[in-house]
Amino acid sequence: MNPSIQRRTMLRAALATAAAGAWQAPTHAQTTWPAKAVTLIVPFPAGGGTDAFARPMAAQFARLTGKQLIIDNRGGAGGTLGAGIAAKAAPDGYTLFMGAVHHAIAPAMYPKLDYDLEKDFVPLILVASVPQVLVVNPKKVTAANFKEFLAYVKAHPGKLNYASAGGGTSHHLAGELFKQQTNTFITHIPYRGAGPALQDLIAGNVDMMFDGLGSSANHIKGGRIKALMVSGNKRSPAFPDVPCAAELGLPEYTVTTWYGIWAPKGTPADIQARAIEEIRRACTTDEAKAVWASQGADFPNLTGAQFGAFVNGEIRKWALVVKASGAKLD
Repeated sequence: MNPSIQRRTMLRAALATAAAGAWQAPTHAQTTWPAKAVTLIVPFPAGGGTDAFARPMAAQFARLTGKQLIIDNRGGAGGTLGAGIAAKAAPDGYTLFMGAVHHAIAPAMYPKLDYDLEKDFVPLILVASVPQVLVVNPKKVTAANFKEFLAYVKAHPGKLNYASAGGGTSHHLAGELFKQQTNTFITHIPYRGAGPALQDLIAGNVDMMFDGLGSSANHIKGGRIKALMVSGNKRSPAFPDVPCAAELGLPEYTVTTWYGIWAPKGTPADIQARAIEEIRRACTTDEAKAVWASQGADFPNLTGAQFGAFVNGEIRKWALVVKASGAKLD
Protein backbone atom coordinates (compact mmCIF):
# COMPACT_ATOMS: atom_id res chain seq x y z
CA MET A 1 0.00 0.00 0.00
CA ASN A 2 1.19 3.53 -0.81
CA PRO A 3 2.66 4.99 2.43
CA SER A 4 0.61 8.19 2.18
CA ILE A 5 -2.58 6.23 1.66
CA GLN A 6 -1.66 3.99 4.61
CA ARG A 7 -1.12 7.06 6.83
CA ARG A 8 -4.50 8.51 5.79
CA THR A 9 -6.21 5.19 6.51
CA MET A 10 -4.62 4.98 9.97
CA LEU A 11 -5.55 8.60 10.70
CA ARG A 12 -9.20 7.98 9.73
CA ALA A 13 -9.27 4.89 11.99
CA ALA A 14 -7.79 6.83 14.92
CA LEU A 15 -10.31 9.66 14.45
CA ALA A 16 -13.17 7.16 14.28
CA THR A 17 -12.00 5.49 17.49
CA ALA A 18 -11.66 8.85 19.24
CA ALA A 19 -15.11 9.90 18.07
CA ALA A 20 -16.62 6.65 19.31
CA GLY A 21 -14.95 7.14 22.70
CA ALA A 22 -16.13 10.73 22.88
CA TRP A 23 -19.65 9.63 22.05
CA GLN A 24 -19.61 6.88 24.72
CA ALA A 25 -18.06 8.93 27.55
CA PRO A 26 -21.09 11.16 28.19
CA THR A 27 -23.32 8.07 28.28
CA HIS A 28 -21.19 6.64 31.11
CA ALA A 29 -21.02 9.98 32.93
CA GLN A 30 -24.76 10.37 32.78
CA THR A 31 -25.49 6.97 34.38
CA THR A 32 -28.01 7.65 37.13
CA TRP A 33 -28.73 5.96 40.42
CA PRO A 34 -31.02 4.19 41.03
CA ALA A 35 -31.31 2.39 37.70
CA LYS A 36 -33.06 -0.55 39.38
CA ALA A 37 -34.56 -1.60 42.71
CA VAL A 38 -32.46 -0.98 45.83
CA THR A 39 -32.39 -3.39 48.77
CA LEU A 40 -32.41 -1.92 52.29
CA ILE A 41 -31.29 -4.43 54.92
CA VAL A 42 -33.15 -3.80 58.17
CA PRO A 43 -31.46 -5.95 60.85
CA PHE A 44 -34.55 -6.40 63.01
CA PRO A 45 -37.78 -8.42 62.63
CA ALA A 46 -40.62 -6.91 60.62
CA GLY A 47 -42.93 -4.64 62.57
CA GLY A 48 -40.30 -3.23 64.93
CA GLY A 49 -39.30 0.35 65.58
CA THR A 50 -36.93 0.46 62.61
CA ASP A 51 -39.72 -0.61 60.27
CA ALA A 52 -41.85 2.28 61.53
CA PHE A 53 -39.51 4.60 59.64
CA ALA A 54 -38.05 2.31 56.97
CA ARG A 55 -41.35 1.39 55.33
CA PRO A 56 -42.81 4.91 55.02
CA MET A 57 -39.44 6.08 53.73
CA ALA A 58 -39.39 3.24 51.20
CA ALA A 59 -42.86 4.15 49.94
CA GLN A 60 -41.83 7.76 49.36
CA PHE A 61 -38.54 6.70 47.76
CA ALA A 62 -40.40 4.56 45.25
CA ARG A 63 -42.87 7.34 44.48
CA LEU A 64 -40.14 9.91 43.90
CA THR A 65 -37.59 7.80 42.02
CA GLY A 66 -39.79 5.25 40.27
CA LYS A 67 -37.60 2.47 41.71
CA GLN A 68 -38.43 0.21 44.64
CA LEU A 69 -36.62 0.35 47.97
CA ILE A 70 -37.09 -3.25 49.06
CA ILE A 71 -37.05 -3.83 52.83
CA ASP A 72 -35.13 -6.99 53.70
CA ASN A 73 -35.65 -7.79 57.40
CA ARG A 74 -32.69 -9.80 58.73
CA GLY A 75 -33.28 -9.97 62.47
CA GLY A 76 -31.08 -11.74 64.99
CA ALA A 77 -28.33 -11.21 67.58
CA GLY A 78 -29.51 -7.74 68.56
CA GLY A 79 -29.27 -6.41 65.02
CA THR A 80 -25.70 -7.58 64.49
CA LEU A 81 -26.58 -10.49 62.18
CA GLY A 82 -28.09 -8.22 59.53
CA ALA A 83 -25.24 -5.74 59.92
CA GLY A 84 -22.73 -8.48 59.16
CA ILE A 85 -24.65 -9.45 56.03
CA ALA A 86 -24.83 -5.82 54.85
CA ALA A 87 -21.11 -5.29 55.43
CA LYS A 88 -20.32 -8.04 52.92
CA ALA A 89 -22.72 -6.79 50.22
CA ALA A 90 -21.46 -5.50 46.87
CA PRO A 91 -20.51 -1.81 47.16
CA ASP A 92 -22.55 -0.77 44.12
CA GLY A 93 -25.26 1.29 45.80
CA TYR A 94 -27.93 -1.36 45.41
CA THR A 95 -27.65 -2.75 48.93
CA LEU A 96 -27.94 -0.27 51.80
CA PHE A 97 -28.16 -0.82 55.54
CA MET A 98 -30.46 0.79 58.10
CA GLY A 99 -28.93 0.63 61.54
CA ALA A 100 -29.90 2.12 64.89
CA VAL A 101 -28.54 3.20 68.24
CA HIS A 102 -28.23 -0.51 69.06
CA HIS A 103 -25.34 -0.70 66.59
CA ALA A 104 -23.43 1.96 68.53
CA ILE A 105 -23.92 -0.10 71.69
CA ALA A 106 -23.07 -3.47 70.12
CA PRO A 107 -19.24 -3.09 70.01
CA ALA A 108 -19.19 -2.86 73.81
CA MET A 109 -21.63 -5.73 74.31
CA TYR A 110 -20.57 -8.26 71.65
CA PRO A 111 -16.86 -9.16 71.92
CA LYS A 112 -16.63 -10.85 68.51
CA LEU A 113 -18.58 -9.00 65.84
CA ASP A 114 -17.90 -10.05 62.25
CA TYR A 115 -18.03 -6.44 61.05
CA ASP A 116 -16.81 -3.01 62.15
CA LEU A 117 -19.41 -0.27 61.89
CA GLU A 118 -16.74 2.41 61.53
CA LYS A 119 -14.52 0.58 59.02
CA ASP A 120 -16.80 -1.63 56.91
CA PHE A 121 -19.46 0.97 56.08
CA VAL A 122 -19.68 4.54 54.83
CA PRO A 123 -22.22 6.71 56.70
CA LEU A 124 -24.89 8.24 54.48
CA ILE A 125 -27.62 9.93 56.50
CA LEU A 126 -29.25 10.01 59.95
CA VAL A 127 -32.96 9.84 59.19
CA ALA A 128 -34.78 9.79 62.53
CA SER A 129 -34.17 10.54 66.18
CA VAL A 130 -36.68 9.77 68.92
CA PRO A 131 -35.98 10.96 72.48
CA GLN A 132 -36.15 8.49 75.33
CA VAL A 133 -38.79 9.25 77.93
CA LEU A 134 -38.93 8.29 81.59
CA VAL A 135 -42.38 6.78 82.14
CA VAL A 136 -43.93 5.33 85.28
CA ASN A 137 -47.03 3.40 86.18
CA PRO A 138 -49.08 6.10 87.94
CA LYS A 139 -50.59 3.57 90.37
CA LYS A 140 -47.18 2.28 91.41
CA VAL A 141 -45.29 5.58 91.38
CA THR A 142 -47.45 8.38 92.76
CA ALA A 143 -44.93 11.22 92.46
CA ALA A 144 -46.58 14.29 90.96
CA ASN A 145 -43.47 15.34 89.09
CA PHE A 146 -39.83 14.50 88.44
CA LYS A 147 -38.57 16.37 91.53
CA GLU A 148 -40.78 14.29 93.83
CA PHE A 149 -39.82 11.13 91.97
CA LEU A 150 -36.09 11.77 92.30
CA ALA A 151 -36.44 12.57 96.00
CA TYR A 152 -38.24 9.25 96.55
CA VAL A 153 -35.65 7.26 94.59
CA LYS A 154 -32.79 8.82 96.56
CA ALA A 155 -34.53 8.09 99.86
CA HIS A 156 -35.40 4.49 98.91
CA PRO A 157 -32.50 2.95 96.91
CA GLY A 158 -33.50 -0.28 95.17
CA LYS A 159 -37.17 0.12 96.09
CA LEU A 160 -38.26 0.86 92.51
CA ASN A 161 -37.51 -1.25 89.46
CA TYR A 162 -37.37 -0.48 85.76
CA ALA A 163 -38.16 -2.66 82.77
CA SER A 164 -36.03 -2.88 79.64
CA ALA A 165 -36.05 -4.68 76.30
CA GLY A 166 -33.12 -6.80 77.54
CA GLY A 167 -29.58 -6.51 78.81
CA GLY A 168 -27.45 -4.17 76.75
CA THR A 169 -30.36 -2.52 74.94
CA SER A 170 -30.80 1.23 74.76
CA HIS A 171 -33.66 0.93 77.29
CA HIS A 172 -31.34 -0.79 79.75
CA LEU A 173 -28.38 1.53 79.27
CA ALA A 174 -30.61 4.62 79.44
CA GLY A 175 -31.49 3.46 82.95
CA GLU A 176 -27.85 2.81 83.84
CA LEU A 177 -26.83 6.26 82.56
CA PHE A 178 -29.64 7.81 84.61
CA LYS A 179 -28.43 6.01 87.74
CA GLN A 180 -24.86 7.18 87.14
CA GLN A 181 -25.83 10.80 86.62
CA THR A 182 -28.27 10.97 89.56
CA ASN A 183 -26.27 8.75 91.93
CA THR A 184 -29.30 6.53 92.52
CA PHE A 185 -30.06 2.82 92.43
CA ILE A 186 -33.08 1.31 90.65
CA THR A 187 -33.39 -2.43 90.06
CA HIS A 188 -33.19 -3.54 86.43
CA ILE A 189 -35.77 -6.04 85.14
CA PRO A 190 -34.86 -7.28 81.64
CA TYR A 191 -37.48 -8.53 79.19
CA ARG A 192 -37.17 -10.10 75.77
CA GLY A 193 -38.27 -7.09 73.79
CA ALA A 194 -39.64 -3.62 74.41
CA GLY A 195 -43.22 -4.68 73.74
CA PRO A 196 -43.50 -7.15 76.64
CA ALA A 197 -41.68 -4.72 78.94
CA LEU A 198 -44.09 -1.92 78.12
CA GLN A 199 -47.12 -4.16 78.58
CA ASP A 200 -45.91 -5.21 82.03
CA LEU A 201 -45.38 -1.56 82.94
CA ILE A 202 -48.95 -0.77 81.91
CA ALA A 203 -50.19 -3.78 83.90
CA GLY A 204 -48.35 -2.60 86.98
CA ASN A 205 -45.94 -5.52 87.19
CA VAL A 206 -42.98 -3.10 87.08
CA ASP A 207 -42.67 0.48 88.25
CA MET A 208 -41.03 2.41 85.46
CA MET A 209 -39.24 2.30 82.12
CA PHE A 210 -36.91 4.35 79.94
CA ASP A 211 -38.66 3.98 76.59
CA GLY A 212 -38.64 5.52 73.13
CA LEU A 213 -41.22 8.28 72.98
CA GLY A 214 -42.77 6.83 69.82
CA SER A 215 -43.85 3.55 71.43
CA SER A 216 -44.97 5.18 74.69
CA ALA A 217 -46.83 8.14 73.17
CA ASN A 218 -50.30 6.63 72.84
CA HIS A 219 -50.15 5.11 76.32
CA ILE A 220 -49.09 8.46 77.81
CA LYS A 221 -51.99 10.18 76.06
CA GLY A 222 -54.36 7.47 77.28
CA GLY A 223 -53.23 7.91 80.90
CA ARG A 224 -52.02 4.33 81.22
CA ILE A 225 -48.50 5.50 82.00
CA LYS A 226 -47.14 8.89 83.05
CA ALA A 227 -44.20 10.74 81.52
CA LEU A 228 -41.91 12.53 83.98
CA MET A 229 -39.04 13.55 81.70
CA VAL A 230 -37.82 13.45 78.10
CA SER A 231 -34.09 13.21 77.52
CA GLY A 232 -32.02 15.97 75.98
CA ASN A 233 -32.12 19.74 76.06
CA LYS A 234 -35.53 20.47 74.57
CA ARG A 235 -39.11 19.47 75.16
CA SER A 236 -40.93 17.31 72.66
CA PRO A 237 -43.49 19.19 70.54
CA ALA A 238 -45.74 16.13 70.96
CA PHE A 239 -45.67 16.55 74.77
CA PRO A 240 -44.87 20.19 75.53
CA ASP A 241 -45.86 19.84 79.19
CA VAL A 242 -43.21 17.18 79.90
CA PRO A 243 -39.92 18.80 81.01
CA CYS A 244 -36.63 17.86 79.39
CA ALA A 245 -33.58 16.53 81.23
CA ALA A 246 -31.54 19.72 80.85
CA GLU A 247 -34.09 21.88 82.64
CA LEU A 248 -34.32 19.29 85.43
CA GLY A 249 -30.62 19.56 86.21
CA LEU A 250 -29.37 16.74 83.96
CA PRO A 251 -27.74 18.59 81.03
CA GLU A 252 -25.69 15.53 79.99
CA TYR A 253 -28.61 13.12 79.94
CA THR A 254 -29.16 12.80 76.19
CA VAL A 255 -30.51 9.44 75.11
CA THR A 256 -32.21 8.98 71.76
CA THR A 257 -33.36 6.04 69.72
CA TRP A 258 -31.94 6.98 66.35
CA TYR A 259 -31.94 5.38 62.90
CA GLY A 260 -29.52 5.91 60.04
CA ILE A 261 -28.51 4.61 56.62
CA TRP A 262 -25.09 3.26 55.63
CA ALA A 263 -23.61 1.82 52.43
CA PRO A 264 -20.92 -0.88 52.25
CA LYS A 265 -17.36 0.46 52.19
CA GLY A 266 -16.19 1.08 48.63
CA THR A 267 -19.48 2.44 47.34
CA PRO A 268 -18.58 5.16 44.77
CA ALA A 269 -18.76 8.73 46.04
CA ASP A 270 -21.20 9.85 43.31
CA ILE A 271 -23.62 7.07 44.26
CA GLN A 272 -23.28 7.97 47.93
CA ALA A 273 -24.23 11.56 47.09
CA ARG A 274 -27.22 10.49 45.02
CA ALA A 275 -28.40 8.08 47.73
CA ILE A 276 -28.17 10.80 50.38
CA GLU A 277 -30.19 13.19 48.24
CA GLU A 278 -32.93 10.69 47.33
CA ILE A 279 -33.28 9.46 50.92
CA ARG A 280 -33.44 13.05 52.15
CA ARG A 281 -36.20 13.79 49.65
CA ALA A 282 -38.11 10.67 50.75
CA CYS A 283 -37.91 11.65 54.41
CA THR A 284 -39.07 15.24 53.91
CA THR A 285 -42.30 14.71 51.97
CA ASP A 286 -45.47 15.81 53.72
CA GLU A 287 -46.46 12.15 54.12
CA ALA A 288 -43.16 11.24 55.79
CA LYS A 289 -43.23 14.31 58.03
CA ALA A 290 -46.65 13.24 59.32
CA VAL A 291 -45.30 9.78 60.20
CA TRP A 292 -42.25 11.24 61.95
CA ALA A 293 -44.44 13.62 63.96
CA SER A 294 -46.75 10.79 65.03
CA GLN A 295 -43.70 8.96 66.42
CA GLY A 296 -42.40 12.03 68.26
CA ALA A 297 -39.36 11.90 65.97
CA ASP A 298 -37.07 14.52 64.43
CA PHE A 299 -35.38 14.31 61.04
CA PRO A 300 -31.79 15.28 62.02
CA ASN A 301 -30.49 15.37 58.42
CA LEU A 302 -26.91 14.64 59.45
CA THR A 303 -25.06 13.34 56.41
CA GLY A 304 -21.69 11.88 55.46
CA ALA A 305 -18.84 12.81 57.78
CA GLN A 306 -21.15 14.61 60.23
CA PHE A 307 -23.27 11.49 60.62
CA GLY A 308 -20.10 9.41 60.98
CA ALA A 309 -18.78 11.69 63.73
CA PHE A 310 -22.10 11.45 65.56
CA VAL A 311 -21.99 7.63 65.44
CA ASN A 312 -18.37 7.55 66.61
CA GLY A 313 -19.36 9.69 69.60
CA GLU A 314 -22.27 7.37 70.40
CA ILE A 315 -20.00 4.29 70.27
CA ARG A 316 -17.60 5.82 72.76
CA LYS A 317 -20.36 7.16 75.00
CA TRP A 318 -22.12 3.82 75.35
CA ALA A 319 -18.84 1.94 75.83
CA LEU A 320 -18.24 4.04 78.94
CA VAL A 321 -21.76 3.36 80.24
CA VAL A 322 -21.37 -0.38 79.65
CA LYS A 323 -18.01 -0.44 81.41
CA ALA A 324 -19.20 1.58 84.40
CA SER A 325 -22.42 -0.42 84.84
CA GLY A 326 -21.00 -3.86 84.10
CA ALA A 327 -23.92 -4.47 81.73
CA LYS A 328 -23.96 -7.90 80.12
CA LEU A 329 -26.11 -9.74 77.61
CA ASP A 330 -28.93 -11.83 79.09
